[in-house]
Amino acid sequence: MPKKFLIIRFSSIGDIIQCMTAVDGILNHYPDAEIHWIARKDMSSFLAMDQRIHKVWGFDRQNGFEGILKQAKLLKQEKFDYIYDAHSNIRSLILKSVLVPIWKRYLGIGPKFTMRSKERFKRILLFKFGIDCFPMPFKGMLSFRKPLEKWGIKDYSKFNEDWFFPTELKEKMEQQVFKNLKGDKRKLVTLVPSAAWQMKRWPVSHWQKLVDLLPDYHFMILAGPDDMFCKEIVEVAPERVLNLSGKTNLLESCYLVQKSNLVVSGDTGFLHAADKFKIPALSLMGPTAFGFTTGDHIKTLEVDMKCRPCTKDGSGKCKMNIYQQCMVDITPKWLADEVKMLMES
Repeated sequence: MPKKFLIIRFSSIGDIIQCMTAVDGILNHYPDAEIHWIARKDMSSFLAMDQRIHKVWGFDRQNGFEGILKQAKLLKQEKFDYIYDAHSNIRSLILKSVLVPIWKRYLGIGPKFTMRSKERFKRILLFKFGIDCFPMPFKGMLSFRKPLEKWGIKDYSKFNEDWFFPTELKEKMEQQVFKNLKGDKRKLVTLVPSAAWQMKRWPVSHWQKLVDLLPDYHFMILAGPDDMFCKEIVEVAPERVLNLSGKTNLLESCYLVQKSNLVVSGDTGFLHAADKFKIPALSLMGPTAFGFTTGDHIKTLEVDMKCRPCTKDGSGKCKMNIYQQCMVDITPKWLADEVKMLMES
């Protein structure tokens, strides 16, 4: 009988994409494994990119405690052999209390269980007292692999290269995006100027200067509907910048990343998508601790400062006299030179 796995990771985009490395490891160790995944409903669509995942269970946050309890009972009927809690939050605690109660774990009966710890005490030491107990740079993709070693899963030499996108999505992007692009598509650079938190965003003025410094290049912006500042970037050279902020959903944006020549991004989910898709990228790393990529095809630009990292996700306040100095000091000229070097090599 094939082994049956459940991966629990509800959000966020970047964490889910990095956690997808677990699928590679499981299938390298158990080629016939049946893998299920539970994610937040609004995050689950792009897990369909990896068709090796047998079933994606979407959880609706609006259903609250009653909803997660109901879903736990449905999952229990699947009789999983292995359960990997890759989230370690209240929802996953409820799930595992139903699927593999602590007394069963203690007695070694029922599904085998492993968990990715958030190592909260180490985080307190790092962000409150500046005591670094983590391996730096901290690569999230590797941290999602670590708990699987408990089951002897260590081989990641084979990984998914056959990403699935529906035909209608490809046709839509061809009509609404690629046909609207001007200039040589070989000189098209994908920009991801937004991020969930302000502190890990490269300054808008820097994005504007970057466009100005690269007059021979064209740009495509991926961002959300609330990222109105993207219009300011477009104003520098409207004939060379296609602003897609709010015009593509998660899966469509992932497809555009996969079709990119080069992605320029801060610590975002789409940076990790580029990492997973083996797309060349320039990573702008500032205050955050856990957003470093794994692949050699991505180059990290960062400034050595004693106050870095100061936050896990970009929330909080900057303590420097120059706000966001760790991002400000990654200059447009530096980045422009790196873009030309990668695009022209």
